Amino acid sequence: MNVRTAPHRTALLTVASALLLTSCGVVDAVSGSESSASPKKGDDITVGLLLPDKETKRFEKFDYPLIKTRVADLTHGKGTVRYANALASADKQSQQFEQMIAAKVDVVLVDAVDAKAIAPDVQKAKDAGIPVIAYDRLAQGPIDAYISHDNELVGEVQARSILEALGDKAESSKIVMMNGSPADPNTARFKAGALSVLANHVVIAKSYDTEEWKPEIAKANMTKAIQAVGLSDISAVYSANDGMAGAVIDAMKAAGATKIPPVTGQDADLAAVQRILSGEQYMTVYKSFIEEANGAAEMAVAKVKGRSIEFDSLATDSVDSPTEQDIPSMLVPVVALTKYNIKDTVIRDGVYTVKEICTAGYAADCAAVGLK
Repeated sequence: MNVRTAPHRTALLTVASALLLTSCGVVDAVSGSESSASPKKGDDITVGLLLPDKETKRFEKFDYPLIKTRVADLTHGKGTVRYANALASADKQSQQFEQMIAAKVDVVLVDAVDAKAIAPDVQKAKDAGIPVIAYDRLAQGPIDAYISHDNELVGEVQARSILEALGDKAESSKIVMMNGSPADPNTARFKAGALSVLANHVVIAKSYDTEEWKPEIAKANMTKAIQAVGLSDISAVYSANDGMAGAVIDAMKAAGATKIPPVTGQDADLAAVQRILSGEQYMTVYKSFIEEANGAAEMAVAKVKGRSIEFDSLATDSVDSPTEQDIPSMLVPVVALTKYNIKDTVIRDGVYTVKEICTAGYAADCAAVGLK
């Protein structure tokens, strides 16, 4: 994926200005006939939301509720979200997409199970005059916009954390890579980012792609890796997300590990944050899904309402997919979350409370890093 970013990274300032103008009624005024004289749609809009699975905990717990709330906020309570989860089935998601088109939703936000397989459905929406915004994963086909994170940077952050954890022992250490689903375009980018850092520093002893991001598959593959490499010879595990990180750790415990080597993750699942506190998992990548979800809702509403100034202020980046060039995009920053910055990330952003994290089994771990 080629990514082009607007000069000087002025996105946040521009977005803030656009939203302020919108709240004061100025955007409609300055955008002339495009918005104020003949808006494409009023507040009574329907946003179709297609999410890929429930294995990734954030989708049900955060993304859907956040998008639903933000759409309502932006439409004075008149806008609605029509939601469907594909349960990791590309065929099911295709059926759900067709139902969205038949229902004549005003815009579709889609996080594709299979980025290539979804392309015909994106084209059908385009033919029906329904804009499509790719959410979290870059779908193929004539999408109108894309919102996610810099996914190669995610892999780089994970890999740098491994080298940091290993320190002087990094050179020639044996690493197992537990990558995500091959049908997810982000998987290749996470992997490319990680390998760009790990290359020439460590030995990739085993590497696996994990169908549908399923933890049970990751656990089975980790068991194979332990048998092939030897438990004591595995210096660290690159795990692309938290669900698989938990499975990897379980496999090592089952093999008799008393001390878990550094294991990475992604998504800042509650269980992962607790594992990080206890020392079982080294880190996770915290991607502000609050900013991502709110940004997606804002882009969707702006697109439907024909507010091009507001839309452009959100989509200040540009990416290419295998089928499209120069897709307007919003890329949200990422942070390496360790036990030492939990307070400044997921707690500060209201993702979790101290009470949710610091349950009885983690009280001592929380006290050790000043979480009260």
